[in-house]
Amino acid sequence: MRTKYFIPIIFLFGCIIPAGLVSCKEQKKKDQPQTQTVKHLYTCSMHPQIIKDAPGDCPICGMHLIEKTNGNKTVADVDLNTLLQPTNNFVVSAVPLAVMQLQDVPIIINALGSVAYDTRAEGTIAAKFSGRIEKLYVRYRYQQIKKGQKIMDIYSPEILTAQQNLLFLLKNDEQNVSLIDAAKQRLLLLGMDESQLEKIIQTKKAFLTVSVYSNYTGHIHEAGNYRMNTAVTGMKDISTLTEELPLKEGMYVKKGETVFSVYDPSKAWILLSIFGNDESLIKTGDEVIITPETLHDKSFKAHINFIEPFFRKDSKTVTARVYFDNAALQIPIGSQVKSVINTKNKKTFWLQDESVLSLGLDKIVFLKVDGGFSAHKIQSGIVSNNKIQIIDGLTQQDSVAANAQYLMDSESFIKIKK
Repeated sequence: MRTKYFIPIIFLFGCIIPAGLVSCKEQKKKDQPQTQTVKHLYTCSMHPQIIKDAPGDCPICGMHLIEKTNGNKTVADVDLNTLLQPTNNFVVSAVPLAVMQLQDVPIIINALGSVAYDTRAEGTIAAKFSGRIEKLYVRYRYQQIKKGQKIMDIYSPEILTAQQNLLFLLKNDEQNVSLIDAAKQRLLLLGMDESQLEKIIQTKKAFLTVSVYSNYTGHIHEAGNYRMNTAVTGMKDISTLTEELPLKEGMYVKKGETVFSVYDPSKAWILLSIFGNDESLIKTGDEVIITPETLHDKSFKAHINFIEPFFRKDSKTVTARVYFDNAALQIPIGSQVKSVINTKNKKTFWLQDESVLSLGLDKIVFLKVDGGFSAHKIQSGIVSNNKIQIIDGLTQQDSVAANAQYLMDSESFIKIKK
């Protein structure tokens, strides 16, 4: 009877003991502290979009990778959803921030220009009577002439007849004062001056030719209908600058025809090229500082006197005129100048221009969001003093990357969310 129940009891005891032992081991494992494995990530300081799980070199620039940190937290603490953002519109980085500010900033515009003849001071030498050029005293282009200098002698049947009429009245009807005065007046209107008229009366002889004098000081530029071919296509041909005048002795001129045009180099103006986005900022009367390329040490102040109300052909700029006295400076006509235009202050929202990235027609910033920076499109305006005007796309509460260049590799990297 004893043997009958011994074996089941031993069997039952053997089953209970191992179960207890297993339970104790599991409890012991739970009580022991578990060692947490922190995953270290490495990135490039110049290309933050490169993230590796082991040290090495950047595949773009070759620089050694550094461990990615965010303050006192490693990148391992960054949410996985953040790291899975598309790299072409989201950047994980820790860079300085900037916000736009409402400021009253002076607008300074730099413009290039050139010195040109002041067309208001253009002088013309016209033929007051028709005739043939017997003697020409001007021989080459841009010849310097002075006021009162003899230009040419013209033979004119019309003026010769008028002289003979006056001499006939003086000889045969000396008492007819009204007719004599009318004959004198006709000669004066035809272009004869007082001294020539007095000489005819004294000598009782008619001049076969009448001299034409200049009323202006300057350079000869054009000759009647025989205009100089100054059109330039490609490189300027230096031979056209020194070639002889097309007007020759023996040629005929017509009454009222402009024989010569004269420009005075001491009377010039400056033509500044203003780009379209700066046109609205410039007003007549704005102060401008001019620096000639031939006289770097002789900058001078002037003012915008006139703004042409149109864009010139094949140009994306508006021309602003600056009047000045070139008698003392003697800046060569056609030389280039640099200018700084001081316009009125503009109170608006401004951001440092290095915070804005240009993608051609689009301007973007990297807007601070949870976990990193997102490419964000804005509408900008003028740029002045390393500041750019923000028209739309940001609020004063928005923070952006202070330097957008740090968060990109190339323009193809950026993709703006619509």
